Amino acid sequence: MILFPAIDLKDGQCVRLRQGEMDAATVFNEDPAAQARAFAEAGFEYLHVVDLNGAFAGRPVNGDAVDAILDAISIPVQLGGGIRDLATIEMWLGKGIARVILGTAAVRDPGLVRDACRAFPGAVAVGIDARGGKVAIEGWAETSELTAVELAERFADAGVAAIIYTDIDRDGVLEGLNLDATAALARAISIPVIASGGLASIDDIRRLVRPDYAMLEGAIAGRALYDGRLDPAEALAVLARGVD
Repeated sequence: MILFPAIDLKDGQCVRLRQGEMDAATVFNEDPAAQARAFAEAGFEYLHVVDLNGAFAGRPVNGDAVDAILDAISIPVQLGGGIRDLATIEMWLGKGIARVILGTAAVRDPGLVRDACRAFPGAVAVGIDARGGKVAIEGWAETSELTAVELAERFADAGVAAIIYTDIDRDGVLEGLNLDATAALARAISIPVIASGGLASIDDIRRLVRPDYAMLEGAIAGRALYDGRLDPAEALAVLARGVD
């Protein structure tokens, strides 16, 4: 079970949004590279980064900040936001990103996901962000008619490395992960699933290690780490120890 600390980039800074609203961003660190180093030094083994501006623009926007993060740490990084073509995927993987996350592209251009998985085995994840059970795209600005399971099933045989499932209604509001919906998705497909959106405290971590959720690859933590509600050492110790 992997706990991924999140760095969301807006205008070159580390921010957290509330339910995906760009005008509800709180700046937590003006130096993304320093924040990445702090997470690595705390013992985290994998970093989750999102180019928020890129998600809206449809192309990379915070590239300098991502480059600085890659220069600052040696742990693997998965990156989403504004990745809509093979050239961008190849560019990021060439720079040292371990895994790219395709979100809007997975809905708009499912062929790209398949092509990317063939070209870069093990390095392509799909981000499924749901609002009211329906998949949201374009930086969460639009809601499609697809359900999370319907979208995930499209890629059952594509070679996707992981599905990152975010409950937008819980994102940034510290109400706890929607583990029941995430586990239901994980049971419906064979692709590893990562829970995201709403992780609030050590109680969420303790729930993650229960047998009911053992099929999950991990979870993403954001605001709870930044505001001190979740202690990294305690969280990592619970995950390492497993069920008491």
